[in-house]
Amino acid sequence: MEILVQLARDNPIVALILACEVGLWVLLGLGLVARYLLRLRTLSTLLLAAIPLLDVVLVVAVTLDLLRGAEPRSVHGLAAVYLGFSVAFGPSIVRWADVRFAHRFAGGPPPVKPAKGTSERTAHLWREWNRVVVAAVITSVVLGGLVLFVATPEQSGQLSWWIGRVWVVVGIWLVAGPLWETGSRAMDTTADRR
Repeated sequence: MEILVQLARDNPIVALILACEVGLWVLLGLGLVARYLLRLRTLSTLLLAAIPLLDVVLVVAVTLDLLRGAEPRSVHGLAAVYLGFSVAFGPSIVRWADVRFAHRFAGGPPPVKPAKGTSERTAHLWREWNRVVVAAVITSVVLGGLVLFVATPEQSGQLSWWIGRVWVVVGIWLVAGPLWETGSRAMDTTADRR
C-alpha cells in the first residue's frame, strides 16, 4: 500500500492511469453483475455508461497538470494513448466480457472465436486494426490539441513525439495482424489448388 501512495505522490498521472484502468474493470464487472446476477438492467446500463467518464477524468487531469506548468513527460503522452485505445477498444471489450459473462452465469451461448485461416478470422483482424487506427486518430487529436492549446513551446516536443509512435504501432499492427493473416490465407489457398 505504501508503494501505491508513493507512486501517487511522485507520479500522479501514472497513478490516475492505473486508477482509470482498475476503474474500467470494476465498472465493467459491477455492470455485468447488476445485469445478469441481480437483474437490474437500468443500474447495469448506468454503470457501463460510466466507463467513458474515466477517460474524461484522465484528459482533464492531464490538461490541468500541463496548465499548472508541469514538465511534460512520457506519462502525459501515455495518458493520451490510453485514452485513444480505451475509447476505440472500450465497446468491444464490453461486448467481449458481456458474451463470456452471459455464457458463464446466464446460460448464454458460448463465445465464438474465428478459426485461423478463415475469412471470418481475417475480417475480425481487419476490424481490430480499424479500431487501432481510430485509437491513433483519437490519440493524435488529443495530443495535437494539448500541443496547440495547452502546452508551451518547451512542453510540446515530448507530446508530439507520441503522435509518431502511435502511428508506428498502427503500421506494426497492420503487418503483424491482418496483412499476415491475409497473406497466410492466400498461401494456403494456392497450396490447396496444387
